Amino acid sequence: QLQLVESGGGLVQPGGSLRLACAVSGFNLDYYAIGWFRQAPGKEREGVSCITSGGYIDYADSVKGRFTISRDNAKNTVYLQMNSLKPEDTGIYYCATERDICILYNDYFYNYWGQGTQVTVSS
Repeated sequence: QLQLVESGGGLVQPGGSLRLACAVSGFNLDYYAIGWFRQAPGKEREGVSCITSGGYIDYADSVKGRFTISRDNAKNTVYLQMNSLKPEDTGIYYCATERDICILYNDYFYNYWGQGTQVTVSS
């Protein structure tokens, strides 16, 4: 069974950093893309970043230059390094997959999701 589990969330001050991890099981990560999405209170879920099996990467404009996505197929894990965090980065962060799709403008394309990890940026 295909599963994704996020970890690494927490409370951090503005300007701080966090590294999220998405550990996958039940499928061969070598052939799959992983997307990161987030949902702030009262807002729709939005795409943050994604990475394909071939290493193509995309970022939302709001996180470019601050966030870095990477993958370690040997560990079946995809990471999201988040630097220079802002209060508007607060939300629940989810990883998702649907074959080798890397699409951020709509989460409709993704059928497999983790349970999410809370990120709170506050002083």
